[in-house]
Amino acid sequence: MSAHDQLLVVIDPVARRSDGESVRIAKDVLCAGAETKVCLPDSPEEFSRALARRGSRRLVVVGDDRALLRTVTLLHRERDLAGGALSLVPIGAPDTLEVAYALGVPRSTVAAARAVLDGVVHRLDLLVDDSDGVVLGDLRIPAGRAAPSVPAPAAPTVWDTCRSLVRTLVHPAPAQTAIRVHRLRVEADGVLLSDVNAPVEGVSVRSSLSGLAAVTIHPPSAPPIHTDARTLTVSGPDFRYRADTVVSGPVRRRTWTVREGAWGLTLPRA
Repeated sequence: MSAHDQLLVVIDPVARRSDGESVRIAKDVLCAGAETKVCLPDSPEEFSRALARRGSRRLVVVGDDRALLRTVTLLHRERDLAGGALSLVPIGAPDTLEVAYALGVPRSTVAAARAVLDGVVHRLDLLVDDSDGVVLGDLRIPAGRAAPSVPAPAAPTVWDTCRSLVRTLVHPAPAQTAIRVHRLRVEADGVLLSDVNAPVEGVSVRSSLSGLAAVTIHPPSAPPIHTDARTLTVSGPDFRYRADTVVSGPVRRRTWTVREGAWGLTLPRA
């Protein structure tokens, strides 16, 4: 890092509430290694204003996947992603940091903060849709339902086992739930891969390398269909889709295009 490099550290309010100690550690490491301005936005509007006023300072976000996605989305809509790189110090529950870890951000707060100071910029592809939405990791069409969080069951007693046996003998096991299918028309680089007369369980997409996205179509009773494409168009009856952590829709048509090397993320040196 240059001796004249300056940082703007934007700390997401969710990170401050969920793990104040890790936030303090991240601030200590960053402030010890560079000239740092710390911003504590309390709303999306304040978050946006902080980014707009960063000037020449290098942007560091302290937070989870949602904070990272919000930052990249704002910079993309300002057409300012190519102007520099951003860094992330991940703070949050593991299931809120899956995108960050998949991109190569260290799991340790100290290691991630040191990577901000000593790491190198990696140019990454970005999946952009025709409404100016962005995808950093996975895209799922339609959006799957998250499994409900339930407490772990207590250890069964002898009486529990007896009652379960009686219920099994009196009531037959329910029939297996039918697979839900969707009627979607899927085109990759103008080539028709699936039409509405061939229902599918869904479509999954992930940016890969060299300006291509890995597209997988999941038929209900056949092996998945795989292809790579720069542009993907999905249409059909109203459907929702999940882009990283955000569910959008319903829409009847959406096109995603890969922007090669569209944004930079500071990661540890190899």
